[in-house]
Amino acid sequence: MTITVPTTTTLKEFLELPYVDESPAWEFINGEAVQKPIAGGKHSLLQKRLVAVIDAAGSHYESFPELRCTFGNRSVVPDVVVVASNQLPVDDSGDIISTGIEFPPAWVIEILSPAQSQTKVTGNILHCLRNGTQLGWLIDPSERSILVYHRDLQIRQAKLSLAGFVDWSRCFTSVRRYKPDTLC
Repeated sequence: MTITVPTTTTLKEFLELPYVDESPAWEFINGEAVQKPIAGGKHSLLQKRLVAVIDAAGSHYESFPELRCTFGNRSVVPDVVVVASNQLPVDDSGDIISTGIEFPPAWVIEILSPAQSQTKVTGNILHCLRNGTQLGWLIDPSERSILVYHRDLQIRQAKLSLAGFVDWSRCFTSVRRYKPDTLC
């Protein structure tokens, strides 16, 4: 299928485009509609495991893969977002709405794909942090590393290993209030 993409548009016009929710996801960044690259197997497996581990930590947060986040004149679709349970937008039936969220998530995680620009992905994380996100991760599977961004833009680096690597309760504490001495 061929899609004609306007070079610039408004956020409102972007959200009304018929293909905006197709896969791979479309994002609105600096007045342009940009399609994310298709994720590969390693990326998808890591994303799936992150969501499972974060949700299994048993907190007052929910993690979502590929949830549209629209705020600050951008609409981004991070690989994983973590939202406080009491902030989830619900419809009249009490079900989460299908259009995503219109506020910065508490925690945003991006997994760098080979076809992605690290600068552009970092730009999305920084946009989230500047608008209220508490914690951002940029995972580079090829380097097996995580760059951890805190809301004050302090950055830390760690090696990637989900088994025993992260004290998830500390991550959630870090989301609630900044803890400079923690990985999260």
